Amino acid sequence: MIDHDRLHQIVREAGAMALATWPGHGHALNVWEKTPGSPVCDADLAVDGFLKRELGDLLPAAGWLSEETVDHPERLGRGLCWLVDPIDGTRDFVRGRPGWSVSVALVSEGKPLLGVLSAPARGEYWSAIAGQGATRNGLPLVASSRTQLGGARVPADSLPRVDSDLVTVDKPNSIALRIAMVGADEADLLATLRWGFEWDIAAAALIAREAGAAVSDAFGRPISFNKRDPRAFGLLVTAPAIHEAAIARIADRAAKLA
Repeated sequence: MIDHDRLHQIVREAGAMALATWPGHGHALNVWEKTPGSPVCDADLAVDGFLKRELGDLLPAAGWLSEETVDHPERLGRGLCWLVDPIDGTRDFVRGRPGWSVSVALVSEGKPLLGVLSAPARGEYWSAIAGQGATRNGLPLVASSRTQLGGARVPADSLPRVDSDLVTVDKPNSIALRIAMVGADEADLLATLRWGFEWDIAAAALIAREAGAAVSDAFGRPISFNKRDPRAFGLLVTAPAIHEAAIARIADRAAKLA
C-alpha cells in the first residue's frame, strides 16, 4: 500500500522546487535544446533527480520512465512503474509563463493507478486515484457534459478551417494541463495528431477519465502505458457524448499522419 500523504508531499515539493527557479519570478535559467525545438533547462533535471530519488524510496518495487532519464528496459519486468514528466510545458516555464506542471503517474499492468499534477504557478494541484474520482485543490472534478461537437471548446492557439465550428480557449503549453481542462469542464475537446510520449499524458489522462471524460488515442482505441516503445500516436479527450463525433471528425487526418 502506497503512502498517499507522502506521495503528495513529494510532488508538492517538486513543484515548489521548480517554482523557486521559474523565470516568472525573475530567476535566470540555463536553457538548451535536447533536439531542435525541444528545450530543457536546469530545473527539468533537478526536479527529475529529486523525484527519482524520493519516489524510488517511496515504492522501491516500481520501475521508472521519465522524459529526462535514459530509459532502461528493466521497467518492463515490473508490475508497477512511475511515469514522470518533471516539467511538462518547458516552453512556458522558460518564458516565465504559468502553463507548466509537474506530472507524476503510477501505472500497473498498463493502466494508471494514480495521477498527480502540480501547477504551482497557477495555484493548482490535481489528483486522481483509479475508481475514486479526481480533484483540483481538493474539490471534486466533473468533466464537460457537452452533447454537440459544434461549438466545443478546444485549448488551442488557432484551428484549421475545417474545424471553424469549434471555439478556442486558453492553451497552456503543458499538454497535461490541457487534458485536465476537459476534466474540469474548462474545455470540451483535446485532440493531438502526432506521436507523443506516455509520460506527457499518463497522469492527466487518469484525472480526466476519473472526472468523467472519454479518453482514447486518435482512433478511439484505449491507451496502454509502460510499453516497450513509450510512444503513442494521437490523443483524444472529450466530453463523453461527443467522443464518437470527434473520432469521425479527425479520422481521415489521423490515418494520413499515423
